[in-house]
Amino acid sequence: MARPRWILFRQYFSCHQVAFLLVALVLATFGYGYWNQKSHSHKSELTRANMGDRERYRLKDKPSSKLIYPQPRVFKPTRRDVLVLSSWLAPVVWEGTFNIDILNEQFRLQNATIGLTVFALRKHTAYLKQFLTSAETFFMVGHRVNYYVFTDKPHTVPQIPLHDGREMTVFQVPGFDLWQDNSMQRMELISTYSTQRFHKEVAYLVCSDVDVNFQHDVGVEILSSLFATLHLSFYMVKRELFRYERRPESQAYIPKDEGDFYYTGSLFGGSVAEVHRLAKACHQMIVTDKMNKIEAVRHDESHLNKYLLYHKPTKILSSEYMFSEQTAFDWWVRSQLNVFSLIKHVKILDLTKNHTFVHDEPE
Repeated sequence: MARPRWILFRQYFSCHQVAFLLVALVLATFGYGYWNQKSHSHKSELTRANMGDRERYRLKDKPSSKLIYPQPRVFKPTRRDVLVLSSWLAPVVWEGTFNIDILNEQFRLQNATIGLTVFALRKHTAYLKQFLTSAETFFMVGHRVNYYVFTDKPHTVPQIPLHDGREMTVFQVPGFDLWQDNSMQRMELISTYSTQRFHKEVAYLVCSDVDVNFQHDVGVEILSSLFATLHLSFYMVKRELFRYERRPESQAYIPKDEGDFYYTGSLFGGSVAEVHRLAKACHQMIVTDKMNKIEAVRHDESHLNKYLLYHKPTKILSSEYMFSEQTAFDWWVRSQLNVFSLIKHVKILDLTKNHTFVHDEPE
């Protein structure tokens, strides 16, 4: 007897449902195994990558050698005889206030190149060989340095041997008859070349006079966003006696009741960006003064001090970094003040200027 049609349909669909469930079970089993294996593989790759990254960072940050140095002591300051901190918390750098090994290690990790600008115009070219030779001995030893020499006589630039990682570039610029003009054009050229070239080649700029002699190590302890150097002639002098520009007609004007320190124009610097801002502002003030037919009493140094009054340096170098034996002797004769006792090492010696030799009229 024939089965009812609905029974046949139920048997048919039951068989297909069982087959479908079996197929789904097989696929699920294999799929889980596949994706689980792939997931483990992916996690292993990520773990290896993360461990590799951590290892690379560890190797990058790990000092090449162990540094051994005394632990800083709260109740034992490094120097008691001199000012070591300004009122705006900028350190004042004296010998004995820093550990050069620690600083060298920090700057080594930065992998920074330092630029040193110097202007040798007219008869100031006579100082250039001594400047470069002493800088090769004492300036930023062990670090990369680019010398930037600005001169109106490129053929007089001495060819001295340079250590590895140190280069020299010579720029030919006009030389003016008056030394004041040669001094003041420096700000314009530093500003211009900072935007055109320096920012591509160096991280810091150190701007120095040429008539100086490096006599002791001058290293990365001087570097900061913006640094300036104390003028020995006005060390421990009341601010109303500073040689600021006191005429209100000048852009360099500073009232007698304002001022922190008097800074020398012989040595300043910082990051390329900060030096550019300083030089550009000083140049603009000089141009404005010229239009008003006035010249600041200390030329570009007056404008430098005006800028630094309202744009505080982040680090201040002591007079060890621009020392004058004649000025120190004058202090002793005039006030019985022994400045020599404060100086542990003369870092840079300001050579006694022979004004009849280098500050004369046209050759």
